[in-house]
Amino acid sequence: MTTFIFDVLKDLKDSQINLSKLTFVLPSKRAGLFLKHQLYKVSSKTIFSPKIISIEEFVEDLSQIKPISNTKLLFEFYNSYLEQTPKEQQDSFESFSKWAQILLQDFNEIDRYLIPQENIFNYLSNIQELNHWSLNENQTDFVKKHLSFWNKLYNYYTHFTKQLLSKNSGYQGLIYREAAKNINSYIIKNSEKQHVFLGFNALNTAEETIIQKLLENNLATMYWDIDAEFFNNPKHDAALFIKQHKTNWKHFEKHPFNWITNNYSEEKNIYIYGIPKNIGQSKHIGTLLNNLSKKKSSLQNTAVVLGDENLLIPVLNSLPPTIDALNITMGFPLKSISLASLFENLFNLHKNTPKSFYYKDVINIISNQFIRPLFYFNSTDYASKIIETIEANNIIYLTINRLKQIANNTEGIIDILFSNWETSITEVLKNCSQLILTIKNNLSKNKASNILSLEYLVKFNTLFNELSQLNLEYNHIKDISTLFGVYKELLSTQTLDFQGEPLQGLQIMGMLESRVLDFKTVIISSVNEGVLPSGKTNNSFIPFDVKLENNLPTYKEKDAVYTYHFYRLLQRAKNIYILYSTEADVLTGGEKSRFITQLQLEKIHNIKHQIIAPHVPIIEPKLNEISKTPELLNQIIEVAEKGFSPSSLTNYIRNPIDFYYQKILKIKGYDNVEETVAANTLGTIVHNTLEDFYKPFIGVFLTVENIEKLKLKISERVSYHFKNEYKEGDITKGKNLIVFEITKHYVSNFLDLEIEDLKAGNHIKIIAIETENKVQINIPELKFLINLTGKVDRVDERNGVTRIIDYKTELVNKGDVEIVNWEAITTDYKKYSKSFQVLTYALMMRQSNQIKLPVEAGIISFKNMRRGFLKFAKKDKAGAHAKKDALITNTTLDKFSDELKKLILEICDIDMPFIEKEV
Repeated sequence: MTTFIFDVLKDLKDSQINLSKLTFVLPSKRAGLFLKHQLYKVSSKTIFSPKIISIEEFVEDLSQIKPISNTKLLFEFYNSYLEQTPKEQQDSFESFSKWAQILLQDFNEIDRYLIPQENIFNYLSNIQELNHWSLNENQTDFVKKHLSFWNKLYNYYTHFTKQLLSKNSGYQGLIYREAAKNINSYIIKNSEKQHVFLGFNALNTAEETIIQKLLENNLATMYWDIDAEFFNNPKHDAALFIKQHKTNWKHFEKHPFNWITNNYSEEKNIYIYGIPKNIGQSKHIGTLLNNLSKKKSSLQNTAVVLGDENLLIPVLNSLPPTIDALNITMGFPLKSISLASLFENLFNLHKNTPKSFYYKDVINIISNQFIRPLFYFNSTDYASKIIETIEANNIIYLTINRLKQIANNTEGIIDILFSNWETSITEVLKNCSQLILTIKNNLSKNKASNILSLEYLVKFNTLFNELSQLNLEYNHIKDISTLFGVYKELLSTQTLDFQGEPLQGLQIMGMLESRVLDFKTVIISSVNEGVLPSGKTNNSFIPFDVKLENNLPTYKEKDAVYTYHFYRLLQRAKNIYILYSTEADVLTGGEKSRFITQLQLEKIHNIKHQIIAPHVPIIEPKLNEISKTPELLNQIIEVAEKGFSPSSLTNYIRNPIDFYYQKILKIKGYDNVEETVAANTLGTIVHNTLEDFYKPFIGVFLTVENIEKLKLKISERVSYHFKNEYKEGDITKGKNLIVFEITKHYVSNFLDLEIEDLKAGNHIKIIAIETENKVQINIPELKFLINLTGKVDRVDERNGVTRIIDYKTELVNKGDVEIVNWEAITTDYKKYSKSFQVLTYALMMRQSNQIKLPVEAGIISFKNMRRGFLKFAKKDKAGAHAKKDALITNTTLDKFSDELKKLILEICDIDMPFIEKEV
């Protein structure tokens, strides 16, 4: 396979032209590198290398103007904007930057296409006046300001470009316009210099002007790269621009048009793969490369062209290990590095100048991989200490002083991260630079293993130095929010470049990097509508019809550009693999591209189309099962000796696996910071408050007067227990204030129920409050000790009948404490867990001789207070008309004890595994 570059060089050599004296102008620097590499193939002797430059370099040389960054352009433009806009109508820099970027793009297009500036800006202004009925006397201030903006566009442009030219700098369009002005003087000064332009397609007006002038003066040769299949097809967009050049340029009326080739119609192997999502495409690229790498030297002339450059990292992670040489023309985006997220988190934290910091933001920052090591000092991990203190004390917002108190300011890192961000932008940038230096000093301790991270720091240091310079020079950044916007703008343009051998091994590139280059094997990804081509995007102030009127490019021309690049890649290739996503995504592309449909309709090549789906093995759903080993049984025995609590036993009934995790493996739930008071915290506070109230009355009959006095203490006791349980959590506002009031309401309702009961003539005597129980039960089948343990909320005597009472802040109904069949009490958690719990308490208290039977046991539900004491009852049958026995007798507890023993035997049975229940 011969390449376009080789064919051009051979043609020049055959024409007896001295290559050393030529100036080659190409669409990109990368193409120039490949051209230089091809020179030895056409030269039989040693020669001096010709001058090889990109079109941008050539135009800059013509204009004698240096380009400046987009961010600096924005600052320069704001200077012009302020000078040309009345103070009362001026936008802040942050607001300005949102629309100015679009306007700068329009300035760029207008200049590149040499449009008369005043005409087009007046045209735009007139359109807006028509839209808003400018002669209407009743214009609003908003309309007046809007029209004033459009009327000033030409003034903005004129002042802005004069300022740039006075500094000998400019944006791309201005450089092109100036270059077009200077072409005549350039020709006079370089009348002997020969230029070769090759591989161009869509040219702006400035480029056309420059090239045609050189052609007219016999100072240039032009080589196009277009196939006859496209050129002779009036409907094919791949040749749209080149056909226009051939028709419109006078030079080609008398000179040959080089070249129209016939490479596309040659035999090719074209494979089209529809694959779900980007990751699927990346993985399949890895598979294709693995297959290709098995063929000798097959990757030396292979390119992976990424239609969507976001696939770079997934593709790199999917490369087979057999690839030993690789060149990547795209840089790794700096915004994808974890250091970028660190600074984004810092800016987000400080942009509203908070006096205290939300705990999640603090944890997020100090847990960053670059920050956490900075908190390790004197053998203490202060980052962990901060996180543990936040969780232990339920701290939602932290002040700087509190952070310093916890972490001893850890070598000043607290100040860098959290102090002086509200004073001035200079201080903010100083903090960022100081942070980078601190991280660098830490990483340098182990330089060999942190080379990549240190490279990241160099890039970020350069970025913040540029921000500092811009702030110093222009002083437009007034607050952190604006700085954050400029930071993101700069960050989006920064990349960490890969280093490799440009001419060796597999090439991974974007579509634009493929210009002028030819490869034997090409893999193109993301060939979807919205990606290739990009579709109808119009990020411009200039309406579509105005662009048409002034010959400015629209989305149609941009689509034609990508059509040319796509088909040019295919022209000389022999093996072509085209991948597209089968999953339509509004954000990253829709259905397969029109390019694929066009290839199929052409019927020039034999195309193999295949839908690739990842192999998804069928995994039969299987419940988790833990077999009991002798070692595991020993652990169960330890738990049995310490004591089974009613909650642990009901947990086993609910799901044996949960019992295994919590009681055997000792895995506890993670204690999150409670931003809103949790239900279990509310329950604890209610229990503790009632314990405080009733403990002084143990052994005493209650009176209405006593309970009335307790009501006066509700607020104080509830507040006290909130402070103990909820620690430093805020209960003065929001949902927590509502929970605080609900807690007081629960306690008050309970006391009101007590008063109502006493006023009805009932006699209530407190026997025990929050009584700890631990009793041994005898199970002959087991040769080890079995204990039951638990705490009973309240035991009292009402009208001579002993009652065992369990408090529940959840909703409990009467049916939840009634049973029909004893066998079901250890199998149906949802229905009988409440009955199981109160009967266990009754059994323990009988065993320890704390009560005399018969007794009553049940629940008081704070969400169902009007039902009062919900008694356990044994029913003879299901249904509303069943007979109920609410008294717990020895017979009742013996029946329950039999079921309890069966449950414990099951837990301790080595042949009965812990089997997960379906939830």
